[in-house]
Amino acid sequence: MKKTSFYRWVNEKWRMRLFLFWKLPAAWFMGMYVVQCDAHMARVALPYRWRSQNPFRSTYFAAQCAAAELSTGLLGLAELQEMPPVSMLVTAVRADFYKKADRTLVFECKQGEEIAQVIHQAVTTGAAQEIVMESSGYLPDGTLAARVWIHWSFKRKSKNV
Repeated sequence: MKKTSFYRWVNEKWRMRLFLFWKLPAAWFMGMYVVQCDAHMARVALPYRWRSQNPFRSTYFAAQCAAAELSTGLLGLAELQEMPPVSMLVTAVRADFYKKADRTLVFECKQGEEIAQVIHQAVTTGAAQEIVMESSGYLPDGTLAARVWIHWSFKRKSKNV
């Protein structure tokens, strides 16, 4: 699939919801959806519902990390569309939580250009490349509620495997 087709596909809510149901059912169950995805950034919304909350009436930390991962991972998936087979793997996660998340959060990652360079380097060299991607979660009023760092590793798959 071409990158332009990928972006069009990801930004159609019903197609992305179907993809989540099929490939990431936990994200589908929590009601995550893509707000915007392009070559520069991705925004993913995580509604505040009983499916994503903890017993303390705030959004469960793991749900926030999942939304952050999706916002970073979409940028990687988009870049891989016109590339030879590349494996992508989360190697670490770090998160800081600043405000109680008791409303819908929107996680935003603005590292589209950086991940494109890392993936290009992984494809051309054949060596594993790592990148730390930051996703910030905002409440509807613009308050920063969480910041999550996802460590991704990209490596071109060998032809023999």
